[in-house]
Amino acid sequence: MSVTTKKKHVTKEVLEEYPLPEGSRQVVKVVASRGNNLHEVVTSRGEKFLVSMPSKFRKHVWIKRGDFILVEPIEEGDKVKAEISHILFNEQIKHIQEQNLWPEEFSERSAAPQKGWIPEDLLPPSEDESEEDGEDRELGDLCINVNRVCIQQSQWESESEDSCSEDEEEEDEEQEEAEKDENESKTEK
Repeated sequence: MSVTTKKKHVTKEVLEEYPLPEGSRQVVKVVASRGNNLHEVVTSRGEKFLVSMPSKFRKHVWIKRGDFILVEPIEEGDKVKAEISHILFNEQIKHIQEQNLWPEEFSERSAAPQKGWIPEDLLPPSEDESEEDGEDRELGDLCINVNRVCIQQSQWESESEDSCSEDEEEEDEEQEEAEKDENESKTEK
């Protein structure tokens, strides 16, 4: 099987199948990537262990911290206790929740943060918290890039810039009038 065909089948399997955590399979949350296709996960009971990614998923499907996966236990190994059997996306998670097989411990954590939102504890404090409480947050849906430095100008700087821009506008108007006078004098000659 060619690489392209394999990738197509693996992608189709990951996106279109709706597996359930039956038998020895269980839902876990990825905590960290440990390298060499090993990932540290936590179960709904709080147990942490390593899981391996099978070769069929390698270089075709990626997982990141916070993703949910289905794992199947393996017998060999002390540190690596399971192997990834399926990577769960939003539609598969909803399907498992509809079947009432989703762990209660994960439902609280997965429902709170949405992609693109910044947790409140990472946002800078606002200047006047009391004003925000009464108003609807118009910009609350926007994602703020915390990697950019926000430079705020003082009122004095903005006033001096305004006065400069007014002086420049007056100079521009005077230049335009002078140019019109020159053009008129040339046309008269």
